[in-house]
Amino acid sequence: MTVTLRYENGTVRVESDGSQPLPGVVTDDRSGTGRVPGAEYAALVHDLDQHGIENRDEVLDLPAVGDLTSTYELRDYQHEALAAWAGESADTGLSRRGCLELPTGSGKTVIAIAAIEECATPTLVVVPTLDLVDQWRTELAAEFDQPIGQLGGGEQRIEPLTVSTYDSAYLRADDIGDKFELLVFDEVHHLGGEGYRDIARLFAAPYRLGLTATFERPDGAHEAIEELVGPLVHQLSVADLAGDHLADYDVKRLRVELTPDERERYEEKQGVFTDYLARSNIQLRSGSDYQELVKRSGTDPEARNALLAKQEAKRIMMGSEAKLHALADVLDRHRDDRVILFTAHNELAYDISERFLVPVITHHTGTDERRDILDRFRDGRYSRVVTSNVLDEGVDVPDANVAVILSGTGSEREFTQRLGRILRPKADGGRALLYEIVSEETAETRVADRRRG
Repeated sequence: MTVTLRYENGTVRVESDGSQPLPGVVTDDRSGTGRVPGAEYAALVHDLDQHGIENRDEVLDLPAVGDLTSTYELRDYQHEALAAWAGESADTGLSRRGCLELPTGSGKTVIAIAAIEECATPTLVVVPTLDLVDQWRTELAAEFDQPIGQLGGGEQRIEPLTVSTYDSAYLRADDIGDKFELLVFDEVHHLGGEGYRDIARLFAAPYRLGLTATFERPDGAHEAIEELVGPLVHQLSVADLAGDHLADYDVKRLRVELTPDERERYEEKQGVFTDYLARSNIQLRSGSDYQELVKRSGTDPEARNALLAKQEAKRIMMGSEAKLHALADVLDRHRDDRVILFTAHNELAYDISERFLVPVITHHTGTDERRDILDRFRDGRYSRVVTSNVLDEGVDVPDANVAVILSGTGSEREFTQRLGRILRPKADGGRALLYEIVSEETAETRVADRRRG
């Protein structure tokens, strides 16, 4: 029996005489043929080969790709990461599949470029932001000296090497799912979102590489990522690389007290929220539980009032006067250093910008203005910048040696991303320093304590 495989709208169409059952293939009653999702193409071919079933493989329609020779020389730990990804899995028998978890500043992009060079095949790089699209296109064009395609930001141009946003890859997946043999997912934790998973499901690319500084997701979605991209095959922490490949660092937590007026207002607003949860018998164990509460607030006025009270409590907690006094002391102490200030909310970022005359970057900052601020920070005209989450990932941030977190979620991912912004090796061999400023006896203290164990 000979089996013919063809790509069709995000699936692999399997044509056979039906004389032998095929592993994992589901019959499509409309066409009378078998089908599997594009993501299962590599496993299907492997299973057919293992069972000695002859197949005519017409799935991939790959354009010719030019010379893919990179000038990068990998460090030892980068070689180890690449080898772990390229090796054959004992569970599936498949190679060149899996995710790498390495800290910000450790050169994940360099490893991906080495993977592209090794595979020497049409590649789609999928990224979460347009800033990263620009960065990847620049890097790929410099290394491989050929046109780089782009999907997103108003462009829909496909080349053998193409960079796409997650949104554009999602919209085009069933149309171009046979045009690439290697998929690189930068910030692969984004793929855990239910809609974005279809990118990996619909593409037939057998080779898949996921990159992240923090792989595990609190909602358990990393398990879906492992199924679609491959398991976590190599993992290094900041501590593993600090001192040799990243700067040594220290973390200082500054605990501050709310003023009596802030404390009274905080307890009042927090009480409204917790009382509602108790009356309604609602337990918030995960982000999805909180999302359900948000949906409920659309029809339940008490739920909406509780959420508004919670937001006001967070605003008081995260932007307290004591925090701003502590920040003033930190900025005075580090007047000769390069400092990045992180907040969770635009309002606080703009308040800090106005109070301390610090340039600010938020989601509202235009691309040209953001680029100008970062260029001035890079060349030393600005020595400090404040941001609300925008610089956590997806932006090439110039070297800094001090970071201050004034407010945040307390998640391990957020903390690791922000720490990574100051860990590039320093010319003088100096240590990086991260400050956390937290309000005592608030929810902020509890989540920070839980994160740091």
